[in-house]
Amino acid sequence: MRCSEELSKRLDAAGAKEGCMISLTAEGREYKGILMPRKEFSDPDIVTIKLKNGYYVGLKADKDTVINVLEQPVAKGHEIKERVPKKGLPNLVLIGTGGTIGSRADVRTGASTPGLASAMLLDMVPEVFEMANIRARDIASVFSENIGPEHWQAIAKAAEEELNNGADGVMISHGTDTMGFTAAALSFMLTELSGPVVLVGSQRSPDRPSSDAPGNLIASVRFCISRTPGVYVVMQDTMSDDSFAVHRGTRVRKMHTSRRDAFRSVNAVPVAHIGISGNITINDEVPKASKRTTAQTDMCTDVILLQSYPGMDPALFRDAIMRSKGVVIAGSGLGHVSEAMGELLNEACDKGVTVVMTSQCINGPTGMNVYDTGRRLQVNGVIPVNDMLPETAYVKLIWALANSKDPKGTMRKAISYEMGDRRTVDVIW
Repeated sequence: MRCSEELSKRLDAAGAKEGCMISLTAEGREYKGILMPRKEFSDPDIVTIKLKNGYYVGLKADKDTVINVLEQPVAKGHEIKERVPKKGLPNLVLIGTGGTIGSRADVRTGASTPGLASAMLLDMVPEVFEMANIRARDIASVFSENIGPEHWQAIAKAAEEELNNGADGVMISHGTDTMGFTAAALSFMLTELSGPVVLVGSQRSPDRPSSDAPGNLIASVRFCISRTPGVYVVMQDTMSDDSFAVHRGTRVRKMHTSRRDAFRSVNAVPVAHIGISGNITINDEVPKASKRTTAQTDMCTDVILLQSYPGMDPALFRDAIMRSKGVVIAGSGLGHVSEAMGELLNEACDKGVTVVMTSQCINGPTGMNVYDTGRRLQVNGVIPVNDMLPETAYVKLIWALANSKDPKGTMRKAISYEMGDRRTVDVIW
């Protein structure tokens, strides 16, 4: 749907094209902003502009509205500053993979698209260079729904290389949607670490006024220079910009689609909190540093993750389960599936498929000794994994099948804080 014929003529006469800086004057009031594409649902006489503060406004342009072009769109490149390392500061590396933190709003559509180099992201937060010498390195530029095992392997190898070449810590800019999967994968591939590997993202792109990218990035730098070994996710912890949580890579989940404080540690407390002034409070055990970082990056991707639901038809999943080498089920409650699905899982176990049971509940452990359903599944070989998150169990099984001579035994024991017997008081939205 186009603008009305009259409005199109007036915009053309003024030389106004998408991306121009224009002014609209009506009834003695002037509005200035970048001319944006019109939305399909808008009135044909509405002009949408992006104001200086980053917000969008739609204005109805009638015959008395004066339209003037103030600036034509100019393609501006970004000259990355060459920074001389400062003596005495820690040395960090930022590995870019894309995501919202590595994106910007497209002036043509208003949508965020990946493509912001990690060096450019650092230049947007220059204060981090007073804290550490930071070098940027990009290995991908995609939204996180497109991140998969091959990316996990590349990130792990890059982190291994940088830490063994002298970096005191590695940060990874990453999209938030699948950040928990990547954090878990790195936690299993990098069990021997000489320094921290910190994943950081944002819920809003860096060019938006309300972006959480600068605060999250500064907090991740502060935690990295503490040289605390392990794989972590650092994200905003409250609705305000005054607290940041350090989540263990195997215990973190995105709990809200859009809030800036979307991430929570599940069945565990955050490893640490970082205050607005930079103070770090350690809340939980951290691993000891290794002399060198070692990455075990082999993966067996013949694994599927399923969620149990009422009326689940085994016939729909039989082929996929029988062709796989491993299955992770997010069962109901303490780890349950229907009798019909239970029979299929028992059959898969008999065939040699590794079947793992987790719970689709947000908090709490599996308890397959409580009811007869769970007991029978265990007798036939289904493996309960305590309070491990389904996505963590999925990633661990991919890794265990490729790196362990006894993957079933590996799934039953904790190797990177992914499960335990301690219970916490959890807050659920």
